Amino acid sequence: MEINNEVLLKEIEKAKKGDQAAYKFLLDSFWVEVYSFQLKRTRNEADAEDITIQTFSKAFDKLNSFNSDYVFKTWLITISKNIHIDLLRKKKASIRANTSDTSMEYVHEIMDEAPSMEDILINEQHLAQLLSDIKELKPPYQEVINLRYFQEKSYKEIAAHLDEPMSNIKVKLLRAKKLLAQIIESRKA
Repeated sequence: MEINNEVLLKEIEKAKKGDQAAYKFLLDSFWVEVYSFQLKRTRNEADAEDITIQTFSKAFDKLNSFNSDYVFKTWLITISKNIHIDLLRKKKASIRANTSDTSMEYVHEIMDEAPSMEDILINEQHLAQLLSDIKELKPPYQEVINLRYFQEKSYKEIAAHLDEPMSNIKVKLLRAKKLLAQIIESRKA
């Protein structure tokens, strides 16, 4: 699907201002391309998904640095490639490389405003059916849905619990809600 460049640039500008729907638009529009790129590189679905989540997390954190003279997809793929290279370097490095630099990491807040369509669909479901639908998700997505909606933890608490950057948690939860909404919709059809 080719995206009109003017529409894309408007959505990027909205996302820079914290618009949740714009973040969702960017994630939905480029997820498959970034994931496919990483799947070819890693030949592992879980690794490709983790790197894709990290890619969007980093891209959303650094969105204000995106120069509209460049192609957004190319910018995302470059971020993704660099994350993969960094992960390969870390695997080859000594145990000391396992220490985290997250103390220097600055995470932009993705604003929680009005409930998204996915939130509305999720809240409308009967609990038993919802639990059954959640079980269809991959375990990492089940976990973030459980922590956020059943244990009512904040993004910060989830990040601490899973020992992941908050920006990764936000992207993972956004993706989990989208996948869960698709499962619910497909069952209704």
